[in-house]
Parts: sequence; structure tokens; C-alpha cells
Amino acid sequence: MYEGIVQELIDELGRLPGIGPKSAQRIAFHILQTQSFDTTRLAQILMDVREKVRFCSICGNVSEQDTCTICRDVRRNQAIICVVEEAKDVAAVERTREFRGLYHVLGGALSPIDGIGPNELRFTQLVKRLADATVTEVIIATDPNLEGEATATYLARLLVQPGLRVTRLASGLPVGGDLEYADEVTLGRAFEGRRVVEA
Repeated sequence: MYEGIVQELIDELGRLPGIGPKSAQRIAFHILQTQSFDTTRLAQILMDVREKVRFCSICGNVSEQDTCTICRDVRRNQAIICVVEEAKDVAAVERTREFRGLYHVLGGALSPIDGIGPNELRFTQLVKRLADATVTEVIIATDPNLEGEATATYLARLLVQPGLRVTRLASGLPVGGDLEYADEVTLGRAFEGRRVVEA
């Protein structure tokens, strides 16, 4: 549609997840039209991220060191591990300020259709972390979709051992949502997870 390098920029931006053709075009033209946009800094940050950022050797979270800041924090509750699918899920849980334990990032969810089985995820590393019996609870915080549910079920079976409590995050209706727009699974979960209202 556009000539040469402009189209290449749009194409590259469009390859990023969540950015469609129109968004890619908008970003490209923002870069072109905004004189104050520092393309050199953006390019340097992108190169630095590729060179310096790795995954924590303990939990799988992103880190610039061998272990992430959460695993290095001695104030965290060492007896609880929250299992999430992706490193971005760690940030989501941390924003709540409700959880003070440790994490374990699986690196995805089970999806036989996409060729993702137990060997492609970090299940073995999780089992090794539980070997010394320091951990007394594992919270499964996978996504409430088909793959996340399959992963949670697999984990629940894998982690059955004496002295270990395995829990799953509650799911149901979002705050501010309308019943009429809720799908059957979400509404069903909301009924399962209902609680007594105190007067």
C-alpha cells in the first residue's frame, strides 16, 4: 500500500500481538510525524531487552539477573507458590497487592491442538521446587479458558501429595459486568463460587 520502508515499518509493527493493520499504520505515522519521538532510544531499548533480559532460573519470570527480584526477596512467603501461565500474569497478580508468596511461570498452557504438551511447559521444575516440603500451598492461577482449565486439571492431579494444599483462583462475574453478557461457563463458575452475605 505504501512505498518501501514505510510499508516495511507497518508490516513489522503489525506482526506484534494485539496490533492489527490499522493500529500498525497509526503507530508508524505517529513515529513519522512526531518530531520529538526518539527512535534511537526505542531501537536501543529493543536491542537491550533482547540482550539483557532472561527468565528467572527459579520461577521463570523475566529478569535481568539469574533470579528475579521476587525470588530474591526474603520477605516473601516461601510456603506459597502461585502458578501462572506467562510472566505477564505475575505483573497482573502483583498489581492486586494481595499476594505475598512466590511464583512459578509455566511458559504457556496445555494445548494439544497447538502441540503444547506437558514436556513443553515447566511442570518438572515446579515438582522439583516442591521436593523439600517447604511449600505448603500451590495456587493455580491459569486462565479461565479451555487450555487454562486443562492445565489446572493436569496440575491438580500432578501435585497430589501429603501436606500440600492445592487451590484454584475463584472465577465468575467481573465487577461492573452485566449478567446478560456473561457466558454460560462464567455464570456457572459464579454460582459455584457464591458465598454467604453477612448482614
